[in-house]
Amino acid sequence: MGKSNIIEARQGQCLVQLARQTICERLRRPVDRQRAESLALALRAPVFQEKRGVFVTLHEHGQLRGCIGSLSSYRAIVDGVRENAINAAFNDYRFGPVTEDELDHLEIEVSILTEPRLLEYDGAEQLLSLLRPGVDGVIIRRGGASATFLPQVWEQLPEPADFLSHLCRKAGLLPDEWRGGRLEVETYQVQYFTEIQT
Repeated sequence: MGKSNIIEARQGQCLVQLARQTICERLRRPVDRQRAESLALALRAPVFQEKRGVFVTLHEHGQLRGCIGSLSSYRAIVDGVRENAINAAFNDYRFGPVTEDELDHLEIEVSILTEPRLLEYDGAEQLLSLLRPGVDGVIIRRGGASATFLPQVWEQLPEPADFLSHLCRKAGLLPDEWRGGRLEVETYQVQYFTEIQT
C-alpha cells in the first residue's frame, strides 16, 4: 500500500459501521447509543485521520444500489466515509434515494485507495499487458471525459480488453477508444471491507 498505513480488518469493520450509522442517521433510524459511543472511540485511532481516497459501495440482494467516492486524498478517511455513504445512498444519479425499508437489506462496502499513479505505456498491447486484473483500479481520461473502475470490478470483467471497453463507455467514450493509445491512464490499489453482520 505504498507509504500509507495498512488498515486492519477490525478497523475496516469500524469504517463499514460508520457508513451504516451515517445512512441510518440521515433516515432518522435510531442507532444503539452504546455501539455508537464505542464506534466513536475506535474512530479516534490515528490511521482514520490519514488523507486517502474513499469509495462507498452499496448492494441490495446482490445488485449494485449505489457507488460514489473520491479518488483524491484531500480529506481524512472518516470524513470521506461519512460523505460518500450519504452520496452513495442518496445522490447516485443512477438510482433513487435509499429508503428506510431498504436499510436492512443493504450490503455496505468501503474501499480505501492508494494515491493514483500515471501508467506509462506505448500502444494498446502494452497497456493490456501492464494492467493487473484483480489488483489495479483504473482511471482513464481523454479531454474532459474520465471514469474509474475499482479493482473489484475485475470480478465481473476479468479480461483487460473488456474491462477497458466498459470503462471507456462509462466515461462517455467509444468502447475501443483505448486501442488508439491516446488515453491518460492511472492505476491505484485498494483495501476494501465488507460488512460482517452481527
